[in-house]
Parts: sequence; C-alpha cells; structure tokens
Amino acid sequence: MNSMYQQLMQLPLFQGVSTEKITALVEKLPFHFLKFRNGDQIFAAGEPCTHIKFIVSGQARLEMPFRKLRVTLSQTLTTPHVLAPEYLFGVENTYPYTAVAEGACGILQLRKSDYVKMVSGDKVFLFNILNYLSSAGQRSISSAMAIADGSVTERLATLIDTLVVNGATDIMLSYKQKDLCSLLGTQRTTLVATLDKLSDDGIVEYDSGNLRILDLPRLVEIIRNGN
Repeated sequence: MNSMYQQLMQLPLFQGVSTEKITALVEKLPFHFLKFRNGDQIFAAGEPCTHIKFIVSGQARLEMPFRKLRVTLSQTLTTPHVLAPEYLFGVENTYPYTAVAEGACGILQLRKSDYVKMVSGDKVFLFNILNYLSSAGQRSISSAMAIADGSVTERLATLIDTLVVNGATDIMLSYKQKDLCSLLGTQRTTLVATLDKLSDDGIVEYDSGNLRILDLPRLVEIIRNGN
C-alpha cells in the first residue's frame, strides 16, 4: 500500500497533496489500475475523453495524425505523466492522439465525475489542474507570438513546440514530403534546405519520410532568436 501512495504522490496533479488526503480518496473513490502489454492501445485518436489517465509504470507512445494530411507527430511519455487532461473539459472532448503501450505500461484512471469530486474537495488538486492547463495554454501562445519572420524553420519549430508534451522524448514527425510542404506552406526545395541546415546543426536527423528531433531546446530557441 505504501508504494501505491508513493506512486500517487509523484503524479502530476497529485503533488503537494497530503498522505492523509490520498488515503481517504483511495478508500472513497474507485481508482482503477490497468495493465497494458507492449503494443496494446490505451486509447485512440477521436475517442471520447471520459477518464483522466496517468502513467504509473512504463511508458506510452503517442501518435497524433494531422487531418487530411499524411503527417503524424509521435512522442514518448514515461512515468509519471498525465495523458491529455486538457481534453477532459471544454468544447473538444476527444483525444487528439492515439496512445500505445511501449513495453509493459501501467495506467491509473479515474472517471471524470470522480476527478471533479477530487478537485472540488481540495484546493491543492484545484491549483494543480489550473496550473497545468494555464501553463499549456501560455506555452502555445508564447510560441506563436515569438515568431519573428515566419520562416519555414520557425514554422516547423513552432509546430513541434506547440504539440509536444512537456517532458516527452523520442519526438518524430513521419510524413509524405508533399503533405509536410502543404502543412508548412512551403516548396520542396525550401523544405529540404531547411532540414539540411537543421541536420547540419545537429538539431534533427531526417530521411525521405521521417524527421527525428535530436535537440528540442535548441529547436525551440530558434523561435525566440530567429534563424
């Protein structure tokens, strides 16, 4: 039991909550601990977000497809992370990406109604979710407003920075070149020149269909300082 409490207290949105409070919640609310094998789907893009889900062991691969374009952004989240809590509320309540277990993966999930009870009953839970949602929203706005000249490099960096979850690893963009050009609003020659420059700088590596981010902080810094 103690290890379970330790797991919960490490989770985002649980941090700062007292052991006594967590103990009371475990006794009162249905905490569901789910196990997934390698390759098992945790949820699919477009599926309604009816539960809040946390990675409590292992890791998950997130795959975000762009509608009507053959472009997919993928990234890996490890323990402890929360999966898409911003889609639990608001107008859009479906997952923007598919989550698949990478190796054995443990998920804690709570129904939306039970999570609302938690937030309503404790200010720490309330401040944690407000801070999470505010930080995510401010990060997206800051990235968009920091673009200096709208170059392809800056547009690509903004796209990645906006969609990558804080703390994610193994970030990759899989694409058909024509569709990535459409997404970034550029021509093939300009796209290739941009990727060549980023590759030479050690920020990305790429081939005809995949772009892997090697140094996300340096890519994001491009938005702040320009090319």
